Amino acid sequence: MRKQGSLLTALVAASVALLAACVPAPAPTTTTTTTTTVAPVDCTARGPGVDLQGCDLSRADLTGFDLTGANLQGADLQGATLTNANLTDANLIATRLTAADLTGANLTNADLINASLLIANLTGATLYAANLRGADLYLANLTDANLTNADLTEAKLYAADLTGADLTGVIWSNTQCPNAVVQSTQCPRTSAG
Repeated sequence: MRKQGSLLTALVAASVALLAACVPAPAPTTTTTTTTTVAPVDCTARGPGVDLQGCDLSRADLTGFDLTGANLQGADLQGATLTNANLTDANLIATRLTAADLTGANLTNADLINASLLIANLTGATLYAANLRGADLYLANLTDANLTNADLTEAKLYAADLTGADLTGVIWSNTQCPNAVVQSTQCPRTSAG
């Protein structure tokens, strides 16, 4: 009986091995890796529609440049000169414009959400229908600026100068005024009231 049990075990093992040899091997799988190469941003480029996202343009002289529709999101323009520059429809979301000179600049329909405009000079600038939600305009000079239909929701205008600014149709909502009061109605034009 013992021989028959050993023989039976050997036959079962051989049958299993034979069956395993008859089962087709799984098809080889190939993994296709697609690599998308993003062209690096050319921070020396200038002109309408240019992509300058995240570029360091601090202290750059961009006087009179046409940057219509340019992407300057997250760019560093601290201390830059943008006098009479055309930034119509430009993306300036979270852009650092601290102490930038934007005298006479055209920022019509510009997107300046959360932009830093501390101590910026916007004298005579056109900010018609500009989106300044959450922008920081601490000590900014907006004398004679055109802010018609601009959105100043949650903007910080503490100590800013709005003397002579056109504030027709401005959206005031939770805005910190030049006198530090947060309100949803038109702000006084200076910190003195």
